[in-house]
Amino acid sequence: MRHCPSPNFSPRRNGLTPTLIVIHYTAMASADAAIARLCDPQAEVSAHYLIDRSGPVTQMVKEDQRAWHAGVGEWRGLTDINSRSIGIELDNDGTQPFPEPQMAALEDLLQGIRNRWPVAASDIIGHSDMAPGRKSDPGPRFDWARLARQGLAAPVAPETQCDGFEHAAQRAGFTAPVDHATLLRATRLRFAPWREGPLTDDDLQLYHRV
Repeated sequence: MRHCPSPNFSPRRNGLTPTLIVIHYTAMASADAAIARLCDPQAEVSAHYLIDRSGPVTQMVKEDQRAWHAGVGEWRGLTDINSRSIGIELDNDGTQPFPEPQMAALEDLLQGIRNRWPVAASDIIGHSDMAPGRKSDPGPRFDWARLARQGLAAPVAPETQCDGFEHAAQRAGFTAPVDHATLLRATRLRFAPWREGPLTDDDLQLYHRV
């Protein structure tokens, strides 16, 4: 574990502690460039961790502090995601596969965080999950199904007795107030990035087949 402390953090508000993990991609030229930005006080952004493509992990903010990574958004009806979450940046531009060493390091990090904080597998989410329409990371190349097979992402379907797609999405955690088309794009980005066109019955299956 490499340490590169960022000045861009604050205390968690209202006594909150981490119950979510939010996964991002950096969309920058290199891991070093991303770390420089996340540690730049003028940028006013940060994350708790960054994982290089080749596997090394850099910690920038202590887990008990509020990193500035999520911005405006909502998950399961909860706001102030920064105060409720740990943010992990992955060195990727969103168009490339995530290399094996990086995914293995992410899995180890997720397991460690869950040993320290009460984070359910279904509350390990992407930036796009809590900010649909505004954010797209970690993107369609991210292997959520791999995490689900190890109990590190939503492993099972929510209850299927629900009144349509919007209700199914809300039960899965997608509660941010967005229109139907944006919500459909966000859920597909997470669970079925290959799917296009109008809503289908398959879009109600908001889980990873493991």
